[in-house]
Amino acid sequence: MELLNDMALFVEVVKVMSFRRAAEAVGIPNSTLSRRITTLEKAIGLRLLHRTTRKIELTEAGQLYFERCKRIVDEARLAHEQLGGMLSQPSGLLRASLPVDFANIYLAPLIAEFARRYPGISFEFDLTPRRVDLVAEPFDVAIRMGEPQNSNLIARQLANLPRYLYASPRYLELSGEPNQPTELAQHECLCLHKAKAHIWKLYHGAETVEVAVGGRFLLNSVGMIRQLATQDLGIAVLPEKIAAEDVANGLLRQVLPQWQATPVPVYAITETRLLPAKTQRFIEFLRESLGQ
Repeated sequence: MELLNDMALFVEVVKVMSFRRAAEAVGIPNSTLSRRITTLEKAIGLRLLHRTTRKIELTEAGQLYFERCKRIVDEARLAHEQLGGMLSQPSGLLRASLPVDFANIYLAPLIAEFARRYPGISFEFDLTPRRVDLVAEPFDVAIRMGEPQNSNLIARQLANLPRYLYASPRYLELSGEPNQPTELAQHECLCLHKAKAHIWKLYHGAETVEVAVGGRFLLNSVGMIRQLATQDLGIAVLPEKIAAEDVANGLLRQVLPQWQATPVPVYAITETRLLPAKTQRFIEFLRESLGQ
């Protein structure tokens, strides 16, 4: 790699036929540039430049080496410029793993906007509850709700989604409406299938309450919890936007509106920090859109 860098420095010197001007152009001391060219000549085993106090000239070997090196350096510069173009207009196939309910409710309109903005990108989405293996499977990114579990992967937080308590008007009419968080223990609560699923932590300003809740349903789908809540089967903790349409249509009503459940973080998970432009743009777009 150092040989390639010295090759590029040699090309700069020959272009202007001056160590001083080449050093100014690349931003390194004149003495350093001279030493690097000497090191290059030693590595090759041939003198490339004749140096005098007034000027420098190419040797026969130097002329041949310059012609070859210039093509290599120009190709490298062109490749760099083309990659820069990809950053402004990324293209290629983007493979992403997305949570089903979150993708259908939150991400679908955002993905539509992203696709319009970057027509050169095509998409392959996996909408299943399973945790894909970003090392063994060909995914560029996985979007996950909740704290990351694998510390060997790179997690970039996209948003923190506020969550509240909801129930159908019919359920509240039949079972009564709780006035305090502790009263949730006497209600049917629709719980997400995870550790400590039956402990709901609620916040009201600086006040925090943990309530042990129970119910007949334990699920691993936020979408299913939402549907069961609209069917009068209990009280649910839902992200605000997921419940918004049902609230607007009168199918759900906020319960204990002054209390908020623990917000749920959303992360973009990748195997590496070195991402192609298509993946960088996708993550940046989601962070900007979800953070609004």
